[in-house]
Amino acid sequence: MPIKNDKNKEIISTKGLWAGDPEAPVSLVLYGDYESEECGKVHRVINKLLESHGTKIRFNYRHFPLTQIHQHAHKAAEAAVAAAQEGKFWEMHNQLFAHRHRLGAISLREYAREVGVTSKNFLPDLVESKYGWTVRTDLLEGLDKGVRNVPTLFINDREYHGRLSQPELTKAIDEECHSAKRKRA
Repeated sequence: MPIKNDKNKEIISTKGLWAGDPEAPVSLVLYGDYESEECGKVHRVINKLLESHGTKIRFNYRHFPLTQIHQHAHKAAEAAVAAAQEGKFWEMHNQLFAHRHRLGAISLREYAREVGVTSKNFLPDLVESKYGWTVRTDLLEGLDKGVRNVPTLFINDREYHGRLSQPELTKAIDEECHSAKRKRA
């Protein structure tokens, strides 16, 4: 069931936001946390894969803030959802990872401005946790899939257990593409 905001307008969640080719045979879904060092490393790897694999992959990021160890992760995720309401999710997503050591509310507002978010309610919405349930929905869906830590990657709806390095992921993506071709033949 879609989450509605106070004006009964549907909130755009990250679930439907994909980078890459919408018709790609390989879907990557990453559950992550904007303050996590490992997620920051995987973010760079995924960006390189999106550049190098063009039409082979599409990518979706889901929020899984580890609030017990990362005090700003949940608000950062909410800020990304807020940016998504103006079509600026990926820009904000990249900005948050670029500045993952500085994710306080004032910094989040600054990053939002830098990526082109124009809402005057950006900061009040963060303070009121307007997008908190949207982030929590990602978290709960991740828990239902067995996610317990970040980063956790799913390739075509199956949890990936290998190293999250460019060579290893390239190999896994190529195997998935080959498998998809065999299924179509």
